[in-house]
Amino acid sequence: MSSSLAIVLVVAAVVVVAAVVAVALARTKRRDHHAREAQHLRSRAAAQSVAVEETQRAAAAREAAAEQAREQAELAEARAAEAREELLQTEAQREDMVREADRIDPEVDHRDEGYAPGDVAPPRGRP
Repeated sequence: MSSSLAIVLVVAAVVVVAAVVAVALARTKRRDHHAREAQHLRSRAAAQSVAVEETQRAAAAREAAAEQAREQAELAEARAAEAREELLQTEAQREDMVREADRIDPEVDHRDEGYAPGDVAPPRGRP
């Protein structure tokens, strides 16, 4: 083997070793960078845990308030339905009284085809 070939082989070996070392260092550097980035993201996620818990508590409180509002609305609707029913009954009682008054009033023909229950107040000219 000639000395120039030996030098070329040594130089080539050194270049190959340097390339392998450079690749290994780049991988190590990249892994370290990714590990630091992952740790940073984990730290941020841990900090967010407090915010998540607070948000969960706020959402639960709002849901409880909404449920209470729904219950109150249902109760109010039930009361309104009772009031409507009471109104219908009161109106029916009033109409029954008016019809009875019209039935016994000699001036009202309650059997007429166009009859409708009269006013609660007596007609003009009457006491």
